Amino acid sequence: MSRSARRITATVLASGALLAAAALPATADGRGHGHGHDRPAQRSAVVLGKVQYDSPGRDNGSNRSLNAEWVTVTNTSRHAVNLRGWTLSDESRRTYRFDLRLPARSSVRVHTGVGRDTRHDVYQDRRNYVWDNRDTATLRDNRGNKVDSKSWGRNQHGGHRGHR
Repeated sequence: MSRSARRITATVLASGALLAAAALPATADGRGHGHGHDRPAQRSAVVLGKVQYDSPGRDNGSNRSLNAEWVTVTNTSRHAVNLRGWTLSDESRRTYRFDLRLPARSSVRVHTGVGRDTRHDVYQDRRNYVWDNRDTATLRDNRGNKVDSKSWGRNQHGGHRGHR
């Protein structure tokens, strides 16, 4: 395909994408207005991934056990994202504030206990468990806008960890 044909094709595709985006309803997420910070403004490239909410083995409160409880935050884009000021919180509003730049197409694991932050692992430096058997992890940007959330244990029957 010639260079001018590629340009024309790219222009037509870009125009079509803009028209399609403009045609979408303002409440495409199925929720009405008035939710404030709880309604994501747009789909983010930063998402919550796997969650290990129940530390394997005995819940003895040791730092090792606390650090076996974690949430993964993933940047799916081709560009680094500055997470400084972003927060990760549970339903009880226990909140971790990020101070890092997440490289393109990479993840960081947010551990509950104490440790030394690296590119792939950061630590909340807590002495108690955060993530309950029935909980929600919520990721917010530096303006307090909800970026993503992940819930678990809602349809399960059974016990709730007693130490929480």
